[in-house]
Amino acid sequence: MSEAEAYEVGMSLPADARRRLAIRLLESIEATDQDAIDGAWTSEVSSRVDDILSSRVQTIPGEEVFARIAGHIDAREAARNA
Repeated sequence: MSEAEAYEVGMSLPADARRRLAIRLLESIEATDQDAIDGAWTSEVSSRVDDILSSRVQTIPGEEVFARIAGHIDAREAARNA
């Protein structure tokens, strides 16, 4: 069945049935997208953990990261106020 044919059949349904069908169709798309997002996230996290465990990258303590960010923000504010 083509998309146009499916549309015509769907439009012949009562409004409540069209609403339920539309929700089911949207949920089928969202589930697929969520599966892809979850898979990509899992892959990225695994890659990052592997990089840390193999010492290809070094971690930075959170306090240092936040201090660097605060320094950048302070410098930006100082430049704006100059």
